[in-house]
Amino acid sequence: MQSCEISSDSTDDPLSRDLRTRRQPRIVVIGAGLAGLAATKSLLESGLTDVTVLEASDRVGGRVQSIQHGQTTLELGATWIHGANGNPVYHLAEDNGLLEHTTDGEHSVGRISLYTKNGVAHYQTNSGTRIPKDLVEEFSDLYNEVYELTQEFFQSGKPVCAESQNSVGVFTRDVVRKKIMLDPDDSESTKRLKLSMLQQYLKVESCESSSPSMDEVSLSEFGEWTEIPGAHHVIPGGFMKIVDLLAQDIPSRVMRLGKPVRCVHWNYSTQRQEEIAHGDNNRHDDHNDDRRCHGEPNPNPGHAYPISVECEDFESLPADHVIVTASLGVLKNRHEALFSPSLPEDKVLAIEKLGISTTDKIFLEFADPFWSPECNSIQFVWEDEAQLEQPVYPEELWYRKICSFDVLYPPERYGHMLSGWICGQEALLMERCDDETVAETCTKLLRRFTGNPNIPKPRRILRSSWGSNPYIRGSYSFTRVGSSGGDVEKLAMPLPYNKSTKAPVRTASGSGCRLGFKYYLGYLHLFFKTFQSKYFGMHLEVHLESIGLYLKILNSAKKRNVPFSGPCLSKMICKNPNNLIVKGLNTVSYACSMTHKQLMNMHLWVVVLTPTAYRRKAIKVTVMKT
Repeated sequence: MQSCEISSDSTDDPLSRDLRTRRQPRIVVIGAGLAGLAATKSLLESGLTDVTVLEASDRVGGRVQSIQHGQTTLELGATWIHGANGNPVYHLAEDNGLLEHTTDGEHSVGRISLYTKNGVAHYQTNSGTRIPKDLVEEFSDLYNEVYELTQEFFQSGKPVCAESQNSVGVFTRDVVRKKIMLDPDDSESTKRLKLSMLQQYLKVESCESSSPSMDEVSLSEFGEWTEIPGAHHVIPGGFMKIVDLLAQDIPSRVMRLGKPVRCVHWNYSTQRQEEIAHGDNNRHDDHNDDRRCHGEPNPNPGHAYPISVECEDFESLPADHVIVTASLGVLKNRHEALFSPSLPEDKVLAIEKLGISTTDKIFLEFADPFWSPECNSIQFVWEDEAQLEQPVYPEELWYRKICSFDVLYPPERYGHMLSGWICGQEALLMERCDDETVAETCTKLLRRFTGNPNIPKPRRILRSSWGSNPYIRGSYSFTRVGSSGGDVEKLAMPLPYNKSTKAPVRTASGSGCRLGFKYYLGYLHLFFKTFQSKYFGMHLEVHLESIGLYLKILNSAKKRNVPFSGPCLSKMICKNPNNLIVKGLNTVSYACSMTHKQLMNMHLWVVVLTPTAYRRKAIKVTVMKT
């Protein structure tokens, strides 16, 4: 059997020491989004019962927010299950009967305009004309060809040229423009139209990555994105059903809503903690008393808690361990005030370097459809943006960042509903407007681009406001120019770093953050997988979907100087497929009885990783007790 060595200081994990001494550690989870709920569920299932969840808002779910609309549900936040194979959210939904079955036996919820072949996207110009379908397809092929080039820098270790400024937007515009201008078969008017479409495609891409502009997205890291295989699904009853499944086994005594955190005092001295434990705290009075916090006698009299979580109402909760699942947006806005003492410099730099922006939805309901039956979306192409670099709009032109309106199908479920997309600073400007202004502005846009002046105002508008929500401050994160997956790893590492008795504060941003998941970067399923490790006395069973994915992991580890090494293919063949064990805290062991040819073609193979390795390179995660 071969093994891969991974350095780790997990033998000094304070939580492990607590378990060895048979004392129930007190754990506070900050945030009740999917990451926080999954963490709490894992803790409770692992036998750790002294857990408290602090959620700032009056509901659980974080950026999952399902709104009932007549007989259907609209999603202001997370909408799709991206992929199926190896996606724990998909399997959770399927196992609980949340997905519909179509007549052909495939799981679906009808027709999703962005991902299915149903209908045709109508690319409309601001002069009110529709771009011919064959021209759209021709440009789409060109754009996708260049998109594939953007993936090669990370996946193949290809060096980034200085001209690109390591920017996806700069690189894409430069290459696509050159290809358009060098095409001898296109007229000048066709070239201008394609250049205008390029700007529209980049707006869509910005919404996909939740970046203010694709100019801010790192080219060298962009290829790190790999979608989980399988179709995309939505849940008819709403994504809150997933939240409900996670929360249903969490006792009400554990969950405390409307409890925003003011500060995590995470490096208290033993003397200070003893003072707090005995109620000698002038600022917080007896709120720190253990019995006040939980309504029961102190099970650990005399124990000095190394952490105190101070809430906005001045109640403080003592803790041995804290898991922080606040979004990257909240950390960017509040990390200086949220942690005392301040976070280490490398974590602060990681927070500052990583990117997060706002992607908002605008739902418009009409009494009758003004679009044709085969139309699945209306895409806005501004012809006057053809020669621009990244467009920058004055505040009053925020609506130019709306890239499209998608038709929600089927009408039997959604009625006559459009869903618009806007991102970046313009999304924040939209959030400041009242409903009447946004509805009127969107109606004018639709009239202008369709060339139909008779489109009525919508009878109802519903929209998200993730950017201005003080407990969210953004939709999801992205790898900004100058940052890398290594910054995510730094942010995910528990504190304190040194071997001591002080407890770790796990700063694990829940905002689409990749907390050790480098390749399957869908959005929502990562929240769920973030804390599915159950690192408390358990090992992890990790499924890699293909040998190619394994090689990508090794390549990434080498690129980032991560101490993760593996055998070459010729040495991966073993004759003991059942001997899947972890030989030590610092060892990764695996086994495979396949021949080399079978190994290259098989769909699934198994690796067992230690907790440290999980934080770095886990893909499909399930848990097995040791």
